[in-house]
Amino acid sequence: MTDQVANWHKLARYDTNMQGELHANLLRNNGITVSLQPLSAMPGMNSGIVLWIQDTDLAHAQRILANIDTDGATPYEMFDEVSEATLNPTLNSAKDNNGGEV
Repeated sequence: MTDQVANWHKLARYDTNMQGELHANLLRNNGITVSLQPLSAMPGMNSGIVLWIQDTDLAHAQRILANIDTDGATPYEMFDEVSEATLNPTLNSAKDNNGGEV
């Protein structure tokens, strides 16, 4: 029997549980076994989380996390860019079903 505790390595620490769980699920979807260690003993405190990976998957997990695009637009930034159609939905009344009448 082997010492399984010695085979785990700290991969990353996240300030929020949601970010850590998101990255853990990404790794799991790629066939990597992940163990999560919450940084608070109280459930729901969102104090952060640490991802632990087995040594056989460490290099693969590091490559996956290194390729995450963090410079792209966040969902909040995408909603800030309002299109012309949203600002003026009946700007062209010819395309309106009732010709602009209610």
